[in-house]
Amino acid sequence: MMRLGLCCKFSAAEIKFPVTTALSAGRLKPAARRAKLAGLCRANAAALAQALNCCAANGIGSFRVNSQILPLKTHPALGYRLPDLPGGGEIVKSFKACGALARRLGLRLTFHPDQFILLSSENPKITESAVGELEYQAEVAGWIGADVINIHGGGAYGDKAAALARVAKAINKLKPAVRSRLVLENDDRVYTPADLLPFCREHRVPFVYDVHHHRCLPDGLGVGKATELALATWNREPLFHLSSPKEGWRGPDTRSHHDYIDLKDFPAAWRGLDVTIEVEAKAKELAIARLRAQLAAKGWI
Repeated sequence: MMRLGLCCKFSAAEIKFPVTTALSAGRLKPAARRAKLAGLCRANAAALAQALNCCAANGIGSFRVNSQILPLKTHPALGYRLPDLPGGGEIVKSFKACGALARRLGLRLTFHPDQFILLSSENPKITESAVGELEYQAEVAGWIGADVINIHGGGAYGDKAAALARVAKAINKLKPAVRSRLVLENDDRVYTPADLLPFCREHRVPFVYDVHHHRCLPDGLGVGKATELALATWNREPLFHLSSPKEGWRGPDTRSHHDYIDLKDFPAAWRGLDVTIEVEAKAKELAIARLRAQLAAKGWI
């Protein structure tokens, strides 16, 4: 079965995940701040349940959870533990209920931390901060049953081999909750599939194949071969990414994402696969609906 996955937000559906800024929260007295954060976490658990029901009702098989589902959770000055917030235990139960709902609906849940999450950094403090963020997302992933925390290789710092050696060192120190969910994705500026696939095989890290990134930063591997090698890294349902360039492949910036998917960008090698394909399109659920209809018309899904 091929799943089409939605990334974090909706276009037409009235489902919002509220956040706050450190500046705003920092102005509050501690008790008021804890109450505000508890309210945001509670609202996000309710929004996640809405999102799951909306996905199921619209034939969307996977949902990527926003990294700020618990706003400011790992902020160096304003971070918190759920048990320290008013009603924290009930908030955790609400997220666990979302996990049970996802299982009943047959939905897959994933995380994709922000770009500042770097395990390749030359600065140990940056790596330490990244690990803390991964541990937070793994904690929530445990509550809701998410099986993927997807990161990029990060920077090369002039030496890809040395940078990836730092990634390996960091990965080997991760807690099981993080390590068991961690996957690596190629990007459109530094690390290609040819760079990451040997690393993923050696360290038993599943590889998320982003075909748009690969087309922006080619490496000599064809899409079909990259697909084959990516599939072989997974010990569970593989996860791929699909998007189309905003101004087409002849435009000035092929990296920017279009509102919708051009069917010509759907790889022939992906037809009929049992995979999750996260659709990274600005029109969100509307783009997925159009793509699903086009794939169904071709008999590819």
